[in-house]
Amino acid sequence: MLLILSGLVLGIQSIYAATVKGKVLDAQSEPIPGVIVQIKGSTLSTITSLDGTYQILDVPQGEFELHLSCLGYEGHSKKLFVKETEEVFLLDFSLVESTTDLDGVVVVGQSVKSEIETQGFAVEVIETEKAALQSVQTNDLLNRTAGVRVRQNGGLGSRVEYNLNGMTGGSVRIFIDGLPISTYGPSFSLNSIPPALIEGIEIYKGVIPAHLADDALGGAINVILKKGMSNHLSASVSYGSFNTFQNSLNAVFRNEKSGFTTKVSGFYNYSDNDYEVWGKFVRNILPNGRYDYVRAKRFNDSYRSVGGKIDIGFSNVKWADQFFISYTGSDDYNEIQHGAYMSIPYKGRFSTSQSNVFGLNYSKEDLLTRGLNLNFNGSFSKRSQVVTDTVRWNYNWFGEMSLGKYGEPILRPQGAQQGAPTINHIDRNVSTFRATADYDITKNHKVILSQSYFNIDRNDQDMMRSALEREFVGTRDLQKYITSLGYEFNLIQSRLKGNIFGKYYVQDIDRMDPLLEEGERVEDRVSSKRNTIGYGMAYSFKLSKKLLILTSGEKAVRMPSEGEIFGSPGENIVENISIRPEISNNFNLGFKLGDFIVDKHEFSFSGTGFIRDTKDKITREINDRINDAVQTAPFVNLGKTKAIGFEGQVNYSFRNKLQASVNFSKFNSVFNTKYDPNGNVYKNYNQQIPNDPYFTVNSSLEYTVRDLFQKGSTLRLSHYFSFVESFYTTWLEIEDFRTPRQYVHDFGTTYILPNQRLAISADLRNIFDKQVYDNFAVQKPGRAFYLKINYTINKF
Repeated sequence: MLLILSGLVLGIQSIYAATVKGKVLDAQSEPIPGVIVQIKGSTLSTITSLDGTYQILDVPQGEFELHLSCLGYEGHSKKLFVKETEEVFLLDFSLVESTTDLDGVVVVGQSVKSEIETQGFAVEVIETEKAALQSVQTNDLLNRTAGVRVRQNGGLGSRVEYNLNGMTGGSVRIFIDGLPISTYGPSFSLNSIPPALIEGIEIYKGVIPAHLADDALGGAINVILKKGMSNHLSASVSYGSFNTFQNSLNAVFRNEKSGFTTKVSGFYNYSDNDYEVWGKFVRNILPNGRYDYVRAKRFNDSYRSVGGKIDIGFSNVKWADQFFISYTGSDDYNEIQHGAYMSIPYKGRFSTSQSNVFGLNYSKEDLLTRGLNLNFNGSFSKRSQVVTDTVRWNYNWFGEMSLGKYGEPILRPQGAQQGAPTINHIDRNVSTFRATADYDITKNHKVILSQSYFNIDRNDQDMMRSALEREFVGTRDLQKYITSLGYEFNLIQSRLKGNIFGKYYVQDIDRMDPLLEEGERVEDRVSSKRNTIGYGMAYSFKLSKKLLILTSGEKAVRMPSEGEIFGSPGENIVENISIRPEISNNFNLGFKLGDFIVDKHEFSFSGTGFIRDTKDKITREINDRINDAVQTAPFVNLGKTKAIGFEGQVNYSFRNKLQASVNFSKFNSVFNTKYDPNGNVYKNYNQQIPNDPYFTVNSSLEYTVRDLFQKGSTLRLSHYFSFVESFYTTWLEIEDFRTPRQYVHDFGTTYILPNQRLAISADLRNIFDKQVYDNFAVQKPGRAFYLKINYTINKF
């Protein structure tokens, strides 16, 4: 009876409960995320999202005071009177930036960044607001994060892999607003998307939440593009060393009355990438076979990319929070300077790529009933790539033909720079969608159901083959389905948060190559279907106001990708149709300590220990013969590997003027057991996996000066340092295959004019012109200077 009466009381209260929602903007009508919106004298509060919107449910009848607070802005309050007949209050606010230094701020609630980072997952959120004004790439921001190492085969536009706590390559999935970046093709990548178009970047290490339903074994990087709906136009132009241009444009128009919204963004990047390379990995082979170690400029490495995205639809209307039909187009040209190693340079080998992507996005909170939220992203893309390699001569690092013992030009063994001559057209049709529904059972309990689908049809056609051979066109088809179900809870006054989830993976592959046997056409076909189950959990517990413990674990599964199965000629990858999925037991245990405020000094600390116990690790086959003319290789399974390590970070700030941070990551990634093709153990190893930087340190220092030269202006000075411990690049642990220790310093300065519209930045990279190495000891750019101008127009 008591339970029935309690239910009736709660039901009556819910009838007269109101909803308060709206948007919080700054003086330039830009959304302000992380604003704490609280009804004074109650536990009802919320935090504005990335687009500045907020919503407080179940506000009872009566008179209240709504208070807004955010670090860096003046507080604001408004009286609120809820009557029985009123259901929804639409209250928008504009906050004024604070011009005084605060000795201390008491904040009740969490920012969007803090909310994500305290869910229990080993996750970090990168905010791009300041970096968007500098001449840095998105990959630079990732490379400065604890436990993250961006592996790049050269300069702007070169092939990139991401290492998270010892997991690398396809084990780390990249998403754009929750959709796999593979949808968009190589011409639309983190190399080409400037930080100015990005709202934030979520980095999940080892354990992936249910809403990102994908086979991300070692981690996921989710790039969240800007979604601000206030009218504005922003543009940036950057120019620097190696004839490098990086330009971007972003515009939003919204009709407040109808909600009709149009968003347009675009980018253009170009670089000669003609930076100098030198040292023990850069050598010409003389006619007598001796090595001549040289200092030379890269000469076949230019890169150009151009792309844009347009969204047309409605936002913040009754029937949808967002409904957009979109088109994304991109195009790139990429010269290829060498194979996996720098030992033999190429001339005349290049690739071109185009991508046309049509998409649909729909999201709605409280769909049909309160607490039910739906998000759908779907796309269809047509991607094409052409790999051209027809130059038959051998070249040295001066771009000259290599000569033999008697002065004759040396021919490539198979007729081109990387194997047989080719003009290979690779066409792909890619369909993908992700649908996620979550339901708030109660205020502190939620269930999440997510379904993703990925399909790729691929056709290869080499125009260097004879007309008869071109009649025999092979096909490559891959389908992948992933279903995930999760449950989240928030207990003990938000001291205990939990997330439990399961995932079901299915992959179908089909490869067909037509053959001519005894005058008849036959098909060499390989098909397979794989399915498996994964599961995981994440918990966080607040032991005290200053100490948060986080732990997470997952039995993670990764199906091999299309490129790993079918090969990728543009990246010198050979087909391996029999490659197996990799499975890893991942575990994280970490803490967050702080913030500690002493006078005007503020400190915080964090650390995470991790284990990645992996079977059938998928990795690029390592060839110890670095002087081979043909440097193509497949992806293979390694057997059993284990990575054990720890990462940590210290943050410091002083009076909101000086900010500093230091982070490090150290792990031991060991090859334990190798299997024969039948799965039988035949050899035991305990060897560090090569080509894997296992110890890195990063630091950043930023100082802000206000009212310099002009009142209301801002000057930011920044310094970044990175250290990479020496590592072997092959299984042969000899000094010739070992990189030196790397110490790199970057310096940047940004000046923002009082009207907040114009910002000018200058960046000096690798100040001391140190050698910087990455995949298989490929050297990255040395000292470089960049200048960037940003201009923004609001309220049009």
